[in-house]
Amino acid sequence: MTNRKTGGEDPADIFTEMLRMQGEAARQMMQTFAPKAVDSLPDNETIDALGKAMMEFQETWLQFYLPKEERPAPLLSDPASWMEAMRNWSAANPVLDYNGQKQLWEDGIKLWQDVLAQYTAEEGEDAPDLPFHDRRFADPAWREQPVFALIHQTYLLFAKRIAESIDTAEGLSGSDRENLRFATRGVLDAMSPANFPMMNPVVLERTMETQGENLVRGLDRLTHDLERGQLTHTDTSKFTLGENIATTPGKVIYETELFQLIHYTPTTETVMETPLLIFPPWINRFYILDLQPKKSFVRWAVEQGISVLLVSWRSADESLAHIEWDHYIRAQTEAIDVVRDRLKVPSVHTIGYCVAGTTLAATLAVLARRGEADKVKSATFFTAQVDFEHAGDLKLFVDEGKLEFIRKASEGGYLDGRYLAATFNMLRGSDLIWNYVVNHYLLGEDYPAFDLLFWNGDVTNLPAKWHAAYLRDLYRDNLLVVPDALSADGTSIDLRLIKTPTYIQAGREDHIAPAESVFEALKHFSGKNRFVLAGSGHIAGVVNPPEAQKYQYWTNEGEFETLEEFIDGAKEHKGSWWPDWREWLGSLGDSEVKATGRRKPGGRGNPAIEDAPGRYVKMR
Repeated sequence: MTNRKTGGEDPADIFTEMLRMQGEAARQMMQTFAPKAVDSLPDNETIDALGKAMMEFQETWLQFYLPKEERPAPLLSDPASWMEAMRNWSAANPVLDYNGQKQLWEDGIKLWQDVLAQYTAEEGEDAPDLPFHDRRFADPAWREQPVFALIHQTYLLFAKRIAESIDTAEGLSGSDRENLRFATRGVLDAMSPANFPMMNPVVLERTMETQGENLVRGLDRLTHDLERGQLTHTDTSKFTLGENIATTPGKVIYETELFQLIHYTPTTETVMETPLLIFPPWINRFYILDLQPKKSFVRWAVEQGISVLLVSWRSADESLAHIEWDHYIRAQTEAIDVVRDRLKVPSVHTIGYCVAGTTLAATLAVLARRGEADKVKSATFFTAQVDFEHAGDLKLFVDEGKLEFIRKASEGGYLDGRYLAATFNMLRGSDLIWNYVVNHYLLGEDYPAFDLLFWNGDVTNLPAKWHAAYLRDLYRDNLLVVPDALSADGTSIDLRLIKTPTYIQAGREDHIAPAESVFEALKHFSGKNRFVLAGSGHIAGVVNPPEAQKYQYWTNEGEFETLEEFIDGAKEHKGSWWPDWREWLGSLGDSEVKATGRRKPGGRGNPAIEDAPGRYVKMR
């Protein structure tokens, strides 16, 4: 395809002509190989309509998803216009000086020459060997025509140079560099030519095949998501809580304004005497640990002969506007006492996942200072941070400007969970935003029925007072590791008092609670600690049942002071770390008791309120 100057021509006319060219090429090929199918191709009148529809989609898309100053217009089929837009953007970027801009332009010209030279080679030679690779452009359509090869290769060159310039720019503080790196990555992800229908050859082909039905469907979905204020990731109609998700049998045996306590029905004749109490994060729904039978940590633990109880947190509304840091720590101590009383046991094993693990550490410190540490026999931490010095990209959201935005967004006394969901999506924008935009808005593909994505979209609201304190005191000021800097329920917190045996699990690829941040807990607890590094990230690194035979984990029985030293001396084990945790739990010494009487929820000594998963998990 030859380059064309845009001049003053109407972009819709240029784009429509490109559609016509592709339609004619398709017509000629089908005339040769499938003549009976020629009549199914759209005529020129239909193509004109497709062109206008595509431009309408483009304008709607840019209006809602990119600020005007970040739109890489004119976004046409001419690679020169795309490169010019890139050059203009880089000129306004403070990390590219004059020499950097000049070098980028020269590298771009050389890239064009190298790429175009391959398309002028004799027929029969190998496919073009393009210098830059990215899975967003893996489809062969990005390489079959030089115009699309130039577009995506120019973009990748530009993105690479910008990223390098941020890493080497002088005069930036560490926090400024991280902020700039994160913001620029977000802009570059948004600017990807894969996200724009006029520039994506796969979308163009799909538009021709369906006569624009993909865009009609995409616009309908875009409108729906804008109305609900949340990006759709899965077909939510395929899931019903208690029927095909969160299905492990159990009863709600206790509730307060903030939480319900679920006791799961035993499946073994005997169980460990010391029950297990799980605190999932209230940022999300508890059933990440009970997605469906083959993925459920809860069901697996029950099958291991453990009495399992779990806290189901209530999503905040105006009635919970008074909830603060103290309330969650009181809730954890209350749940511990309720389990001890209901099952007539002196202590419990505990698990704290993510933010609930952070709070569990504070709870343990409070109990230790009060002389009540023996109420908890062990504590397991799933990807939980107590020292936020190396807390990753989420620390970028705690400057005064962003905290003020959060305060304004929480004027009703709680933060709408959609804000938090958007934040987590931004941390992996290419995977959790733009991938779904291309597949479901532009290509019109059906949404998958995926339980993990259903859970991810089932957002919870957060009490504003707690959330503000969490961001300020922990993420920004890192006060939890400062002895007696914080208190809860009238008791000051010193993590050094914690002598409870702990099992600390981190995800090697965790972008929410980085492994190096989770590891820091070892420096603050005084008891016997076991650290395990799991493959994958914040969710898949935790929810990894043994039967799946996925990923791996690392242990180190030697001496180590840093995560690097742990990794250097670690032994790799294939599969899930769950059996390692179960063996560790058993090593703490525990007798077996019959799974009867109080060990079965709903009986005379352990009355129930309702069946699991309970009401709170269904509240929006």
